[in-house]
Amino acid sequence: MDVLFLFEWLDTSFLATISKAYGGVFAVIQMFHLAALAVMGGMVMASDLRLLNVLLRDVPSEVVLANTNRWFDYSLIVLLVSGVFMASAVAMKLYYSEMYWAKMAGLFAGMAFVYFVRRPLFRGGLEGVSPLAIKITAISSIIVWVTVAACGRWIGFS
Repeated sequence: MDVLFLFEWLDTSFLATISKAYGGVFAVIQMFHLAALAVMGGMVMASDLRLLNVLLRDVPSEVVLANTNRWFDYSLIVLLVSGVFMASAVAMKLYYSEMYWAKMAGLFAGMAFVYFVRRPLFRGGLEGVSPLAIKITAISSIIVWVTVAACGRWIGFS
């Protein structure tokens, strides 16, 4: 399914008009985007490094997961909303950017991993989950989210 029409619409939308005409507004939205990225990255690293027994060993894993999951959700919402606004400024460039599509694929894979694999696996706590499954899940999570961030950063160079 070709989504070019969505990018053409976004490029001429009210959001695009604001983001192109008012650099200050774009900069503020970008600041929120980057702050949410930092929060999300921190939550991913804190929870996954706790699962790997590298960080926060004195805090139960269930407590770390419960708190990081909540802040992950908040930051994901801010990232998605601010990302649409930022994309409106360069919608046509993004449509033709391979790195953008790699980032989007990674983002959707990461969201699917979090909500359909990671959270259901640990919903009842870590009891009954094999240590190998815990480690594989944590390492996979780190790899997915670092890939999303790297692809996002690379968009500016492509």
